Amino acid sequence: MNDAEISTPVVTRIAPSPTGFMHVGTARTALFNWLYARGRGGKFLLRVEDTDRARSTPEATEAIVKGLRWLGLDWDGDAVSQSDRADRHAEVARAMLDTGAAYKCFATQEEIEAYREAARAEGRSTLYRSPWRDADPADHPDAPYVIRVKAPLDGETVIDDQVQGRVTVRNDQLDDMIVLRSDGTPTYMLAVVVDDHDMGVTHVIRGDDHLNNTARQGLVYDAMGWDRPVYAHIPLIHGEDGKKLSKRHGALGVEEYVAMGYPAEAMRNYLARLGWAHGDDEVFTTEQALDWFDLSGIGKSPARLDFKKLDHVSGQHIARMEDDALLSAIASWRAAAELPPLSPEDRDRLASALPIIKGSARKLPDLLDKAQFAMARRPIVAEPKAAKALDAVSIGILSELTPQLQNASWERDTLEAIAGRIVEARGLGLGKIAAPLRAALAGKTATPSVFDMMIVLGREETLARIDDAASSGPRLGATEN
Repeated sequence: MNDAEISTPVVTRIAPSPTGFMHVGTARTALFNWLYARGRGGKFLLRVEDTDRARSTPEATEAIVKGLRWLGLDWDGDAVSQSDRADRHAEVARAMLDTGAAYKCFATQEEIEAYREAARAEGRSTLYRSPWRDADPADHPDAPYVIRVKAPLDGETVIDDQVQGRVTVRNDQLDDMIVLRSDGTPTYMLAVVVDDHDMGVTHVIRGDDHLNNTARQGLVYDAMGWDRPVYAHIPLIHGEDGKKLSKRHGALGVEEYVAMGYPAEAMRNYLARLGWAHGDDEVFTTEQALDWFDLSGIGKSPARLDFKKLDHVSGQHIARMEDDALLSAIASWRAAAELPPLSPEDRDRLASALPIIKGSARKLPDLLDKAQFAMARRPIVAEPKAAKALDAVSIGILSELTPQLQNASWERDTLEAIAGRIVEARGLGLGKIAAPLRAALAGKTATPSVFDMMIVLGREETLARIDDAASSGPRLGATEN
């Protein structure tokens, strides 16, 4: 890691709004925060920003929790509900009012809109300047009011962002933002600052769509005399066409990736590489990511969601996973996809096939598809295309093969040599025996190596399946060569 200068314990957070599914971009932001904190022995916190009570739902909150748990992003302490802290937010707004850092504004919406219309007509900035900013409290009416924080009228606000670099904002472009509404409820811009301060957040790692908020939120930090956190605004995720990620690009919610059968560790790996790099490393473990991750590795350009790369990364992880871990991942995927659990017998059959199939799978469902030969029960009913390989010549070859397998050493090289001698004696290629063997053993044209299947199935089951195919005669529609 490149952050040896950090002396205070690192505290990061993820603060999603529970207004829908857990977006893949939110998952990536959570991962960056988790990696940064956990890699430095710090804390990672969860805060649910549910101040928008009309749109926030318990179901969306549950989706966030489930998504984080699936990704393996554990958080410290209890999840904090922002709406539960409304009294604290209001307390801070009134504290700023008491010190003169904020003021009561009695302007109505009609007056504000009239101000802006006049500004547009005169070619001036429509940034609202309240006449109540410096009004004598003795002149205050007995009427509803909001509390606005006083923004500086000149000079500049500088943000030293760990990703975007030095960002400068002219203070005359900052409005006196509302921190407390007339009904006494806090605004998001106030609540996020108070919560980050009270939770001890040292590093705010979030999407760069929040960069414009940072200077405005700094008004609250300054008014209260609080230290600002370190900011790192990360570029958003785009689709393969370079445009902002939307439904047309495919899966947006984490639950969709769960349902598609990507292992959680593979998803962590892929999301980590969306906008962050460690040299040329593409496939790595979570432990390596924890050791390597730093803010300097985050690029300024938007990352592009690429399903081909995701499939590649996922396949690499599946190939490296221990068989027991794969079986557990498959069980979790089936549960998430609301599929029935595998029977103990099917689980054992799947386990027997994993060593020969996991190197070519891209997602967890691929394993079940590739293991069908092991999980199938006799008699094997060949698919129409596979059945065409069971012509008279091929069945004759299978009949010749059977007695030679009776007492053969059940090893791949031995089995391949026996099959090779039989087709060679007939002046045929190995494919002439491989195709009918696929049909006999699996009933399909696309399978693992026939000799690997024979090893997994064992002598007794292999011979029984070959005998079934040979004794049933040439399939309807099969032709002799």
